[in-house]
Amino acid sequence: MFILIFEQLVKMFFILLLAFICYRIGLVSQEGNKSVSNLLLMVVNPCLILTVYQAEYDPELVRGLLLSFAAAVLTHVIGIIVSTLLIRPGSGPDYSIERYNAMYSNCGFIGIPLIGSVLGDTGVFYLTAYMVIFNLFTWTHGVILMEKKCSLRNLKEGLISPMFIATIAAVILFFLQFKFPPVLMDSLNYVADMNTPLAMMVAGFSVAQSDLRKMLRNIHLYLVSAVKLLVIPLCTIPLLMAMHLPQMVSITTLISAACPAATTGTMLAIRYKQNYTYSSELFAMSTVLSVISMPVIVLAGEMLL
Repeated sequence: MFILIFEQLVKMFFILLLAFICYRIGLVSQEGNKSVSNLLLMVVNPCLILTVYQAEYDPELVRGLLLSFAAAVLTHVIGIIVSTLLIRPGSGPDYSIERYNAMYSNCGFIGIPLIGSVLGDTGVFYLTAYMVIFNLFTWTHGVILMEKKCSLRNLKEGLISPMFIATIAAVILFFLQFKFPPVLMDSLNYVADMNTPLAMMVAGFSVAQSDLRKMLRNIHLYLVSAVKLLVIPLCTIPLLMAMHLPQMVSITTLISAACPAATTGTMLAIRYKQNYTYSSELFAMSTVLSVISMPVIVLAGEMLL
């Protein structure tokens, strides 16, 4: 699996590089970036989730999904503990942004195409559990980090997001065993197939907006990226070992935790008037470094889980 992960990340990196060049030469603007990002979040990802849940009912599959939910909750709790202990308020005025980017993974943009290519639809099926928990934590703990308070309005906003609604609808349809007509299913699959290239293009556009020279000289970016890409995933492995999960569930959870910083960090930073430029640099740095770190983490997980 190490080779598969590495090869897929390299393929995704080349798409990211293409998007980087397109943005730098002016072929794509910031408005174009926002449009592609919205298309991915509002249309492509929900369609992908709907297609993944069009599977035959299997008690073992349901058991794996419930275990994935439990693993996702505990993994996020570990992320909160580790990021709080290692990133202290004295580290600088943007410590809350650093904590967010160290804890929350880009499990949608990076996780879906990566897990889909390596573990197939079953892996993506289990990944949705991680994404649901990610949304719940992001709109509670994540907002507290950014705004220093939590409100029911913010939680409601997360609960009515297209991804969350699509996941709930897909789960209901799965248990009802309602199947889409073949023509509609084919259309949804066509849209879902756009996920990988669009996700990596959004990542590439974001990296292109960063000052690379400034990034390479900022030691804090490396430290936060190390917490995100190495420390938290490595702390997750003993937890998964202790839970005695099916390997598919364990590897899916580990890959999700090992993904680079979430794009929502920059969106929330903009929304709550934090240092969104620094957040985008953390996202960019962790995304580039993940090409090296993720295969290593997955190799360690395969040996131990």
